[in-house]
Amino acid sequence: MSHLDALSEARSLVADETLDLRTLEPAGPASTDAEFLADDPAAVGYAAAGMTVVTPTSAGDRSWADLVTERPELAEFAASHWLVPSRRMAPAPDELVATRNDLHRLAYSVVARARYQANGKFGLRYTRGGLGTPFFGRDEQVRVQGTSLVVVNNGSISVHGVTTLAEAGRAVGVDPAFEPAAEHDSPELGDLDRPLVLHPTAMAFLGDWFGLGTAVLEELRVTPGAEEVGRVQLWPGHLDPAVEIGSQEAGQRATYGASPGDHAHDEPYLYVGAWGDVERSDPYWNEENFNGASLPFAALVDAEDQYAVALDFFRTGLARLTA
Repeated sequence: MSHLDALSEARSLVADETLDLRTLEPAGPASTDAEFLADDPAAVGYAAAGMTVVTPTSAGDRSWADLVTERPELAEFAASHWLVPSRRMAPAPDELVATRNDLHRLAYSVVARARYQANGKFGLRYTRGGLGTPFFGRDEQVRVQGTSLVVVNNGSISVHGVTTLAEAGRAVGVDPAFEPAAEHDSPELGDLDRPLVLHPTAMAFLGDWFGLGTAVLEELRVTPGAEEVGRVQLWPGHLDPAVEIGSQEAGQRATYGASPGDHAHDEPYLYVGAWGDVERSDPYWNEENFNGASLPFAALVDAEDQYAVALDFFRTGLARLTA
C-alpha cells in the first residue's frame, strides 16, 4: 500500500502533467476550508491555467470514461474507484447485516472520532473498499479498507487488522467509549472487547455500495438547476453517503442518500428525504418510515445500467421538489 490516497495513485498511473485529475475519494493535504475542513474531490472550479480537468462527473473538461476509452490500461483503476459509470454492483451477500452493524460501530466510535477530536468534524467519505475520513491535522487520515484499518500520518502509512473496538481505538489514538456527538444518530457500541465481524465479501459489497452512491450523488450535484448544493458526506450516525440540495425557504430542500440498510429496511436502498411537505398522492413518494421516497436495492441490482437507474431516481425527486 504505497499510495497515500486515490488521487496520488491516479497521478502516478496517468503520468500526464497537463491533466488535472479529480477522484471521488479524499486527498491530502488537510484542507483549511472554513466550513467543511475537507477537500471537495470532484469539484471543477479551481484548475490551473492550461490544465484539462478530468472528473468522474460530466462537469469537467473530460470524464474518466473518456480517458479510459483512450487509455484502456486505466480501466481497472477507474472501475475499482468508481470513476466510471459502467461498474456494477453484485447481489448482496448473506453476511451483509452483521458486517454492516459492526462497520457502523467502528466508523462511528473510532474512524469518525479520530477526525472529531482533531477538528470537531465527524463527516466521513467513501474510500476504496470502505470508508474513511478526509485528511485532517498533520495530514492524517483513518480509513477502513476491506478488513483492514489504515492510518495515514504525515506521509507514513500503517495497516492494522480489525479485531475489536478497543484495539482499533488504541491503533488510532481515540477512546471509542467517548460520546461527543450524542445528539446525532449513533449505534449501540456494546462490549468494546467483542471481536468485530467484517466479512471480506460483505465489506467488498459495502465498499461498492458507498462507491456507487457517491458517484451518482456527485453527478446529481452538477444537475442543471440544482441550487444550494451541499457536499457529499458519509455520515457515521446513519452510515450512508448523502448530500443536501435545494432551497429550504422555498420548500425544495431534501437529503439524497444511499443507505446500506437499517432497522426499517433489511436491504440497501436509495432515498430522497424531503425537508418539507410532499404530495403523498404521487406514487413516487412511497416511503412509509420517513418523509420521502426510496428505491430498494432489489429494483437496482438487475438493472442493465445501475448507475442510470439510480441517477434517474434522484433526479426525479429533485424535479418534483423544484417544479
